[in-house]
Amino acid sequence: MASKKQLKKAMDNLIFDALDECYSIQLYQPAKKEESDRVIDEIVEFRNDIINKIYKSKQKAEFKEIIQKIEEKSEEFFDTINQMY
Repeated sequence: MASKKQLKKAMDNLIFDALDECYSIQLYQPAKKEESDRVIDEIVEFRNDIINKIYKSKQKAEFKEIIQKIEEKSEEFFDTINQMY
């Protein structure tokens, strides 16, 4: 990543895709609303945590750890979402 701005934008794209999927589940499978609400809460909490880490990072070298964490959690979120379908 070249900058904090680009990292935040890429992370937001992943997060918003996951949120869209959760809202789709709520729309088409109302019985799974509580489960998808829980996942939405986790996603929002994770996003806020990562945004704070990005703001606090002083060097681009710190981005590697942040990117790795984003990749791991996004995979976890999408696995959870796929199980709800």
